[in-house]
Amino acid sequence: MPATSLAQPPATAPRPRSAAPRRLMTAAAAALIVTAATPVTLAHAAPSAGVSPTAVAPGGRVALNVTGCGTKVARVTSTAFNEVRLTPGNLEATNLFGNATVFSNANPGTHRVTFECGGPGGESVSVSLQVTPGAARGGTGGSVGSMSPAQIAVGGTLAVGALVGGVWVLRRRAAA
Repeated sequence: MPATSLAQPPATAPRPRSAAPRRLMTAAAAALIVTAATPVTLAHAAPSAGVSPTAVAPGGRVALNVTGCGTKVARVTSTAFNEVRLTPGNLEATNLFGNATVFSNANPGTHRVTFECGGPGGESVSVSLQVTPGAARGGTGGSVGSMSPAQIAVGGTLAVGALVGGVWVLRRRAAA
């Protein structure tokens, strides 16, 4: 009996490759290059702004913040304070910050605070600021008024102890 090999399949001619996958890859690469080269203009949401605190006495300071402008500058106007220009809080310019001092003769009541992205004529948003009757808080700013005599005594004792310890260390070094 003649020996036959079962491991090798009969020889067939190779099939010609289709050009469709190559064309598809070329089109995808071209689309990727065109997309990467096109400048991206992202639509951003309307800006949002805030004033902190929202209620302040005449002469008080408020913090101003606007996000979502898409610019590196914003202008803030109000009848409660002078015009303020906001600057970026980070390199991406997504947050713009500033401070304002409310006029000492500002009328009590609600004042409109208008934030304009990029300056006059830019996209704007308004919030309210409540000016309360009375004067701005002064003096110690509450740092002493709410402390009990026992807390003041403990703080004083710690300060005197630190002073005595420092003198003792310095005298000991000088003697050595």
